[in-house]
Amino acid sequence: MSGSNSISKRDFLKLSLLGGCGLCLTGLAGRSFGSQVISDFSKGSALPQDTSLKWSKEAIYYVNTPKGLKCKLCPRNCTIENGKPGECRTRVNLNGKLYSIAYGNPCAVHIDPIEKKPLYHFLPKSLSYSIATAGCNLACLNCQNWEISQASPKETRNYDLMPEAVVAEAKKAGCASISYTYAEPVAFYEYTLDSSILARQQRIKNVIVSAGYIHPDPLRQWCKYIDAANIDLKSFSNDIYEMLNAGTLQPVLDTLKILKEEGVWLEITNLVVPTWTDDMDMIKKMCDWLVNQGLGHYPLHFSRFQPLHKLTHLPATPVQTLEKARQIALSAGVKYVYIGNVPNHQAGNTYCPGCKKLLVERKGYFIIQNNLENASCKFCHEKIDGVWG
Repeated sequence: MSGSNSISKRDFLKLSLLGGCGLCLTGLAGRSFGSQVISDFSKGSALPQDTSLKWSKEAIYYVNTPKGLKCKLCPRNCTIENGKPGECRTRVNLNGKLYSIAYGNPCAVHIDPIEKKPLYHFLPKSLSYSIATAGCNLACLNCQNWEISQASPKETRNYDLMPEAVVAEAKKAGCASISYTYAEPVAFYEYTLDSSILARQQRIKNVIVSAGYIHPDPLRQWCKYIDAANIDLKSFSNDIYEMLNAGTLQPVLDTLKILKEEGVWLEITNLVVPTWTDDMDMIKKMCDWLVNQGLGHYPLHFSRFQPLHKLTHLPATPVQTLEKARQIALSAGVKYVYIGNVPNHQAGNTYCPGCKKLLVERKGYFIIQNNLENASCKFCHEKIDGVWG
């Protein structure tokens, strides 16, 4: 199904919510500005049909019920019959055991600037070894990488890259971190976890770029090895979460609070989709909630929507809408507010929340000047939140 130019939002609400999750900030095929593409889903060797072989591992979070295996990884709580996959397409019931078939078989491997995640307050100017497998536990109408997020690992062109190899390649490439990104790392949880454990042993940082739709127990286990996260807070409305993303709001809010509790550096992205998530009253409620929960010192990125996947009939987000959202956030007490997907906008820079002077100037994913000294503003000496080295 594809959106026509004349279809209305009302019509969309009546249609099936099959789609992709809008987590990724770049396309996967070919060479993209600011990143070195090592491989992509158009190349490589396909996963064997026998998913019980090399590219599978028993899932960690599930229970056996009279109706099948119940996955306990995310709030979808799929009950999966023998021989069937869950909604994320990566977890399969094989003879009474639940297996992840997204293990060691990424369909995309890039080397990216960390700013591309986007993470603006975490190891600036460093490189991040970035991997993704197929699969996602949401179904966003606005997904930028729906070709892989709404596919099974059996349907993409994959690479043989076990956790040991991920860490070895990241180290060889001089990357300061490994990012689990592009699709949804919750869907390849076991692969992410095992790779993160090995990376930590090699003093390589771990980053998740995620919708944060995960149960608390597996999230806290992740947090033992994850150093930074960019979480896509898609809206501040449960109704919109259900209709636009096939999810719910509260689990994502819980994720944000848990990441703070566990000491993971956090940055938040809010994609502003015209007619869906551009309501300024809702944005104000979201920003007020962040500040009231003690999350106001984490960067908030308002990202520009581009018409893709099932929302091609919508326009790109007006820049003025993003600027208005940013001002609301600053007025609410969010200390660092950015505008993304608008090249060379001044709100892509970091300004001191104290003296308001320019601290970090960015052009695309590149840093032009940096006026931080010992994680503080060099002009007024205010401490700037982040992980700077």
